Amino acid sequence: MATRDATGGFDPSGIDEEAWKDLKLQLEETIPNYDKVNKLMTFGQDKRWRRNVRNHAAEGMTVLEVGCGPGSFAEDLVGLEVTCLDPSALMLKFAKERVDAARNSRGESPANYVEAIAEKIPLPDDTFDMVFCLFSFRDFKDKKQGLTEIFRVLKPGGQLVICDAGKANWLHGFFGAIWMATVVQWMARFVTKDKNHPWKGLARTYTHYGSNGYYRKMMREVGYNDVQGRLLLPFGMASRFRGKKPQ
Repeated sequence: MATRDATGGFDPSGIDEEAWKDLKLQLEETIPNYDKVNKLMTFGQDKRWRRNVRNHAAEGMTVLEVGCGPGSFAEDLVGLEVTCLDPSALMLKFAKERVDAARNSRGESPANYVEAIAEKIPLPDDTFDMVFCLFSFRDFKDKKQGLTEIFRVLKPGGQLVICDAGKANWLHGFFGAIWMATVVQWMARFVTKDKNHPWKGLARTYTHYGSNGYYRKMMREVGYNDVQGRLLLPFGMASRFRGKKPQ
């Protein structure tokens, strides 16, 4: 595996501190157009992927979303006790407005919000029935440490579900990188009306993202059981990973 310095700050296992700080700022810049660009670049499949992941939870569960962003996923977590975690105070501000408005309309209590990184979750051991990561796993500074922290806060028997970039192997990743570097850039420029839009930098997080097999192995090394990871059809643009904390 290449070192982080050799890949400009990114490798399959994580991101250098300085590169991660730049990435955090770029992610914050996406907020006004986050949903529009995601819908275009996935041909509307992002909504389907969220539903696929959300359906893993059963009513009454205590759930944590790591890397909640502006709340696109958490707003539709119905009948659950929800905690949203993100390293960006700005992301959490937008998430809180959006998620709590949705929960209030359903007569549910507000969600909980935690400003923190995945690698250092300030929450007790054995707390959550389920942890979700929606297109945030590839942004972890240290993916193995993030998976370890998630493992710690899961209850015995609890499950982690990740939905992120699809990369079955190097060839699939090659075509994905071309897509990210060309079509996604055109779409983002069309939506934002800005040639210096933040998706220029975000394309690197896909380029230096590992394969499905790489992360399945990492999850097993951390201690997860029943680890699965597969492409989501019909386009194979995203992958879903699942793993359980042993009882």
